[in-house]
Amino acid sequence: MSAVKTQFEEILAKVQNKQVSKNPTQPEKLKLYAWFKQAHEGDVQGEEPSMAQFVERAKYKAWAQCKGMSQEEAMQAYIDFFQEDNA
Repeated sequence: MSAVKTQFEEILAKVQNKQVSKNPTQPEKLKLYAWFKQAHEGDVQGEEPSMAQFVERAKYKAWAQCKGMSQEEAMQAYIDFFQEDNA
């Protein structure tokens, strides 16, 4: 397993167990969602949700902005977000 993937999984566990001090804003939560999806699934697929599906559309657009980003780059972006606190 790569070092980045190991760090990513460690950060995910800390986030899930609420062991991080950073409290992301709504736009930051969308970025985190997008990096997570890009790291796990790669580029966004399917059609953009309709305007009536506001939350799903926002998530889709955030993920679409990561198009072309490698899975490792997405993991590193996610890690960096939470490590900025500890720098």
